[in-house]
Amino acid sequence: MTEVQSPSGVLLIDKPRGITSHDVVSRLRRAFNMQRIGHAGTLDPDATGLLILCLGKATKLSMTLSEKDKTYRVGFLLGKETDTYDSVGQVLAERPVNATREAVESVLQGFVGTQVQRPPIYSAVKVKGRKLYEYARAGKPVEIPTRHVTIHSIQLLRLEGAEGEIEVACSKGTYVRTLIHDVGRRLETGAITTSIRRLMSGTFSLEEARTLDYFTETSEPMERLRSALISIPAVLMAQTPTSSSASSNKPASRIA
Repeated sequence: MTEVQSPSGVLLIDKPRGITSHDVVSRLRRAFNMQRIGHAGTLDPDATGLLILCLGKATKLSMTLSEKDKTYRVGFLLGKETDTYDSVGQVLAERPVNATREAVESVLQGFVGTQVQRPPIYSAVKVKGRKLYEYARAGKPVEIPTRHVTIHSIQLLRLEGAEGEIEVACSKGTYVRTLIHDVGRRLETGAITTSIRRLMSGTFSLEEARTLDYFTETSEPMERLRSALISIPAVLMAQTPTSSSASSNKPASRIA
């Protein structure tokens, strides 16, 4: 199938842990034999969950879709700080944990609203054409730029000893690793992120997504693509606040 004949639309993937968002794009380019595929919103390699892919003419929608609010389920561990703000980094400090559930919930709610956030040094934010993690790996000093983000809501789902889990709805550009780090600082215990799973991006839900293997481990990837692809008109309708699809929070129609 040539690029001209390739279908256009949005594909929702449940990204597995341990690969980059670009790895997902590369694998599907090979599976579908088409180059015009991009994603709308990067997930860290260790993060899982909803990754929106734009195919064909829908690549023009990538920027618009990436600007939408996101919802994440985030695991955390109190009592520790690392240079990456997560469990894979070098441990910088360890402290005893005596925070109660009430104290944790109170601190979490204090982060709801618009605020200035500083991304982790180990992140893909670019400064003078280089990604922050490149400065960190090279041991070169760099001023980390701040950004305004909005936390719409935070719900504490679980707290068992030092381990817990939250669900957070936030604006585009929010680093949940920084959020957890800042929560730990405010609790005076330290905290790191142990897992990140994206549940929502705009009107799209993880419940609608397919696994990567669903398309790469089959002899008929194009047939599966056509059944899962969301058409461009359906995507545009889902982004319109007054549309019945958006107001009822129903998934966009797929191409039959």
